Amino acid sequence: MTTQQPPQSNVKKWRVSRRGFLIGLGATAAAVAIGVPIGLPRARLAIADFIAGSGSFGGIVAPPTSWFEITADNRIRFFNPKVEMGQGVHTSLAQIAAEELEVEWAQIEVVTASTAQGINDSMGTSGSTSVSSTFTPIREAAATLREMLRSEAANQLGVPAASLSVAAGVFTANDDPTKSITYGEIVAGADMASWEVPEEAPTLKPVSQFRYVGQSTPRVDFESKLTGQAQYGYDMRLPNMLYGAVARPNTIEGKLKSAAPGEAPNRPGVVTVVAEKDFAGVAAESRLQAYAGVGNLELEWEEGRLWQQSEIDEMVTVGNGTRVVAQKEGDIGNLLDGDVLTAEFRTPLAAHAHLEPQAALVDVQADKVTAWVSTQAAFSTRGDLADALGMDEEQIEVIPTFLGGGFGRKSSVEAAREAALLSKAAGRPVHVGWNRTEDMRYGFFRPPTHHVIKGNLDGNGRIQALQHEVASGDVLFSFFPGAAAAVVGADFGAYRGARLEYDGIPNRQMVSYRTPLPVRTGPWRGLGLLANTLAIESFMDEMAHAASIDPLQFRLNHLTDSVVSGRFRTALETVAEMANWGGNLPEGHAQGLALCFDAQTVVAQIAEVSVEGDQIRVHNVYCTMDPGLVINPDGATAQAQGSIVMGLSSTFLEEITVKDGVVEASNFDRYPLLTMKETPDIHVQLLQSGEEPFGVGEPPIGPIAAAVGNAVFALTGQRFTRLPMQL
Repeated sequence: MTTQQPPQSNVKKWRVSRRGFLIGLGATAAAVAIGVPIGLPRARLAIADFIAGSGSFGGIVAPPTSWFEITADNRIRFFNPKVEMGQGVHTSLAQIAAEELEVEWAQIEVVTASTAQGINDSMGTSGSTSVSSTFTPIREAAATLREMLRSEAANQLGVPAASLSVAAGVFTANDDPTKSITYGEIVAGADMASWEVPEEAPTLKPVSQFRYVGQSTPRVDFESKLTGQAQYGYDMRLPNMLYGAVARPNTIEGKLKSAAPGEAPNRPGVVTVVAEKDFAGVAAESRLQAYAGVGNLELEWEEGRLWQQSEIDEMVTVGNGTRVVAQKEGDIGNLLDGDVLTAEFRTPLAAHAHLEPQAALVDVQADKVTAWVSTQAAFSTRGDLADALGMDEEQIEVIPTFLGGGFGRKSSVEAAREAALLSKAAGRPVHVGWNRTEDMRYGFFRPPTHHVIKGNLDGNGRIQALQHEVASGDVLFSFFPGAAAAVVGADFGAYRGARLEYDGIPNRQMVSYRTPLPVRTGPWRGLGLLANTLAIESFMDEMAHAASIDPLQFRLNHLTDSVVSGRFRTALETVAEMANWGGNLPEGHAQGLALCFDAQTVVAQIAEVSVEGDQIRVHNVYCTMDPGLVINPDGATAQAQGSIVMGLSSTFLEEITVKDGVVEASNFDRYPLLTMKETPDIHVQLLQSGEEPFGVGEPPIGPIAAAVGNAVFALTGQRFTRLPMQL
């Protein structure tokens, strides 16, 4: 069972002689570092290649004592820096740790690492990098700890270290089985202050010897969630705590001009009122009392421009904004002039719509702050709190809770800052939990996109040149300093999945247009992946139709003998076999195919659809996913299924609109989601192509909208160029 904070009894920790730890370059630093030595244009291409190829920046290097504690009863506490938000990451990372520790699964206890644990995770839980970025660091830390224990075991048993074998957290002398000692006994009898952390990690075991990795291991958080013991941000409580609520503008550009307490201090239950120029809020004995208090503040707002959705759509149009060539293979020259195939696609603003809205409990004391936060980025949240309170980051501990969904939205947690400001004023812990309207209207959204794609076929039905131009609001640049965004030029979050990956096409170009918007935009599951794959894979189908070539064969025709193309080919051929592509279907049914490459993972999908009246019905989705090395097959399959369902919901239903400067949706009555009744049968087959794991959480969302659209085109001849799809 996963716990939020480790009990401290029966635990001994040695002092590490090597100071600190290293973290991988963040996105901004990497961009600037690339840009200086090789020049800005090439830097942008290098960043595009890097993002498309790996999907992550760096990993975590920290001493083993930051990752693990050993208890006297021979159990291992594994401090996991990645938050659990339904994706099963606590289980998969524990599987990796157990391999090199040589312990039994029952000996592992997973604990959510707080910012005080010493594992500085600059990436947070995002970008489908949780496993790929920690796979080697966890193995190295676990193997190093095991060998440190081996050395001490040899000292305590009086035998050579090389003569010891290890299993289930017990060292045994090979030539004398009576001489054995557990990890717990070693730690209890050691002078730990003298232990040294080796500079180099020991040799790691080969994949062929894995016992846990590759197995469908039951999730470590099942019991706590089924019994209601798991604590989410919304669940956190402390004695003497208050509830907070904050005044918010009516419009997307609204700004607070002035604030006064008004009658709020006289309302029942109200304890503290904060009324400043840029922040107004109330802390009260109950949440309802806090909201009532906010309603009695005296506030003056500046509405700003009252934007309409049509104006925002016009802003996000190819040709507007900052233009950056982010991919260039070969030379399109004048190959796309004149009479060539052209298509345009649009996708709308979309909300994250996770089950649990923003939530945080913060206790501000004179010299220390403790914050329990539903966050994907604990260290970023710690920095935000330090800025808000004027304190040093070392004075603040952020403890991530379980998350009721994240999808990128909880990489920024405004509720934590609000709770901190109110707690500082009240002198008591304050919990801020947004309601659904606040979460729907006052967060940030997946940005709208516009795509223009052009392609040229030769006489043999081969693509000579292909260009994808994409316009989007900010995704990751919303959180970048202005100077860094200027250096990078194109928001690589917006063009995630926009690269043209079929390497059999000799001349390829991808151009990004960046347009900051009046409405807040940011990362949504897969970032730009769903929209970009919709455009590219729908257009591949258009070109296959123009060439009179089967869509599967058309894609295969544009692959080479490269390693990546080989993975594409296997995924395509496998999913075609799963779905019986080209075989008999029930009357009135058709299939559509789509492919994507994201975070080094290959995903191919086939959707089987029919049209019933004015409704599109998806009956089956077949999915092959190659994430390199599969850690937990059951977990990876569940991730693929969840991505597909979320992608289908966006395909058919989800759209945020703005009218008179106001986000129209305030709850699920204006923002419906896909229901169980509308969910198709989903068939997933996992492929393995290496000894290193790649991304799993987001890649499967990429192809689904295009696969559905291509199936509807095959059935009706109607091509969807806009989401949500409606007949």
